[in-house]
Amino acid sequence: MDWSASTLWWAGAACLVAAELATGTFYLLMLAVGAAAAALAAHAGLALSGQLLVGAALGGGAVVAWYLHRSRLPPAPGASSNQDVNLDIGSKVHVTHWRPDGSARVNHRGAGWDARFVGSATPSAGDFVIRAVEGSCLMLDQA
Repeated sequence: MDWSASTLWWAGAACLVAAELATGTFYLLMLAVGAAAAALAAHAGLALSGQLLVGAALGGGAVVAWYLHRSRLPPAPGASSNQDVNLDIGSKVHVTHWRPDGSARVNHRGAGWDARFVGSATPSAGDFVIRAVEGSCLMLDQA
């Protein structure tokens, strides 16, 4: 069975999409766009060199465009302070007593937690907001 050039390009694009789904590497999807463009170029009757140029230009261009787009975005916060990752961030807790070293013991979600003050003022008893979670220690700031 002879496969046409377009069939090989479509199979390559499918393999790249499958690899992207398995790894989550978005750049592979951009390369799959290039392979699909090369398949369309093969359908249009371009020679192999034309197919390679179209595929490389669109796939490579998509990779460069995605890279430039991502480099302009602000960096995502780390998981310890990202509310999308840790739903405790932004919750309020009540501190009854602060130790001299800036630590305390608080109840949150029915369990006892160690807490540390990360604000700029001197902590006093009252309500505080969870700004980050490092291990089993809550990082608190003024509410």
